[in-house]
Amino acid sequence: MRQKLPHERTRREPTLRDPTLLPRSLAEALEPTRAPKAPRRIRSRSEPGRFSGFFGFLNGLLSFVFLIAALVGILALVLQSTFDQPGPLGHTTVAVIPKGEGVYEIASRLEREGIVSDRRMFMAHYLAERTHTNYADGKPIQLKAGEFEIRKQASLRQVLDTLSEGRAILYRITIPEGLTSAQIVERLKAEPNLDGEIAQIPPEGSLLPDTFKFSRGMARQELIDRMRTEQQRLLTTLWEKRQKNLPFETPAQAMALASIVEKETGRADERTRVAGVFVNRLRNRMRLQSDPTIVYGIIGGQGPLGRGITRSDIDTKTAYNTYQIDGLPPGPICNPGRSAIEATLEPAKTTDLYFVADGTGGHTFSASLKDHNSAVQTCRRQEREAKAKQAEQQAALPVPTSVQSADTGTGQTSAAETAKRASIEVPLPVRKPKR
Repeated sequence: MRQKLPHERTRREPTLRDPTLLPRSLAEALEPTRAPKAPRRIRSRSEPGRFSGFFGFLNGLLSFVFLIAALVGILALVLQSTFDQPGPLGHTTVAVIPKGEGVYEIASRLEREGIVSDRRMFMAHYLAERTHTNYADGKPIQLKAGEFEIRKQASLRQVLDTLSEGRAILYRITIPEGLTSAQIVERLKAEPNLDGEIAQIPPEGSLLPDTFKFSRGMARQELIDRMRTEQQRLLTTLWEKRQKNLPFETPAQAMALASIVEKETGRADERTRVAGVFVNRLRNRMRLQSDPTIVYGIIGGQGPLGRGITRSDIDTKTAYNTYQIDGLPPGPICNPGRSAIEATLEPAKTTDLYFVADGTGGHTFSASLKDHNSAVQTCRRQEREAKAKQAEQQAALPVPTSVQSADTGTGQTSAAETAKRASIEVPLPVRKPKR
């Protein structure tokens, strides 16, 4: 087969014209050349694909998140280091946080009193701690009102913990057993560390006498409500454990008798026996004949009578005078304490029906009227002897010369006259049973 010469070509094999070769004729020069077939397209690796935009956005987002996390971490380290640094306070002090102040006001107060160096840092730590606790257990911290002791150079963490955990300075108020509700209200009004007014005097016997702790600024009504709640809880618990077959049917009646027991004796070792006397008298349908009920019937809950009980007082019929009424009074005559309530619900099992003061702070108990009258005479004799001895001691003391005597003009009173005055006695009421 003959080989084709270079200058020979066919229509089926288009070739690119070599610019160095000259056309052989004018027709060949005018003949257009065919473009070569396009090569097979191969995608470049650097050319964007279908999902390259999404991956780019995701890559940028992750980079941004990482940057934010790094900044937050650095900020947390800075805060952590300042959180535990010693504060500017040069001595231990007391910070008083009034009720109703917000976080910014509290922070400004702490800065003004030199407890923290910068209120903005305190705010930042408060917000960080609040966010952390809210995320951790769902209970965001709260700054409480009260009076707080801040130690020397206390750090921001210590200050924040003190204010948020409520470790306030606590004051004490003691309410003695046997006070009336009106007397308790007056005591609370006189306490300068309490705040607010008391809406009304609580019912007699509804308050539990005890020692109560409170923070400065606590509302007086809040403390009253607390005393009522604890008294009701105590009575409910003790009522369930009461002695069987007691001569009263309701907790209110038990409180009325407990208040009488409370007023009759201040000795803890006698309360169950005193309660036993009144329980025995109720069972025998005898009148209680309790002197404190006479006083309460005359002046109510205002306080002591201010004088001795007279025969006319005993004969005055009131709703509370147990010399004149049968059974229990209509309500308590004071607020009894826990031991008096316990003694009333668990009285001593004796045959005693009477008791009288023995002059030493205790009482002499008797099962019969004869023994009781004898004990009364003994008590009176001891009182006369004590008064005579006291008069002799007073007579032996020197009297200032500026005090003139109406009898001698020497400023001294004779021992005989003093003894005569001391012998004048006020008769004691005798508890005679009335059937």
